[in-house]
Amino acid sequence: MSDERHQQRMQRKKAVVDERIRQATQTRGVLILLKGNGKGKSSSALGTLARSLGHGQRGAVVQFIKGRFETGEYLFFRDHPRLEWHIMGQGFTWETQDRTRDVEAAQAAWVTAKGLLENPSLDIVVLDEMSYMFKYDYLDVAPVVEALKNRPAHQNVIITGRTIATPLQEIADTISVVQDERHAFRAGVKAQKGIEY
Repeated sequence: MSDERHQQRMQRKKAVVDERIRQATQTRGVLILLKGNGKGKSSSALGTLARSLGHGQRGAVVQFIKGRFETGEYLFFRDHPRLEWHIMGQGFTWETQDRTRDVEAAQAAWVTAKGLLENPSLDIVVLDEMSYMFKYDYLDVAPVVEALKNRPAHQNVIITGRTIATPLQEIADTISVVQDERHAFRAGVKAQKGIEY
């Protein structure tokens, strides 16, 4: 491609992008859902959290499943002065094998999360692996939808998990799907610090 043709192409592209930017006039928090069977949903959420903290904002994380051991991200973020981190889970459901305890943990995590969604001093809230709470009927989705609709107008929320309840998808601003094409674990590679946890 010649330089002249490339320049014309980029000018057309710039005009399209500039018009989209011009039309984006709202200033408000967004609900982001990160779903799919691929690796990296929580990592993506926490990367966005790091970006927010880098801009001087305040945030909070509620982990609905992780909790049996300290993850690398918790070890990295735990002392951050503008971040609350709540490890509420008991581990993966196939490990606990105790529905009553799992439901109690989910409900306690929701009480914490609901308080965060009512807190106007928080700019971003990450509800990590919350989607499983609806899949396994540990929580009712309706109060969560209501709390999300009534949160402070500027507050951004990210919810992660393989499957996301339809009522959450209906109110989401951004939905990204992380697909699984290949995973080292299926090839016999052990989960390792810094990659899986």
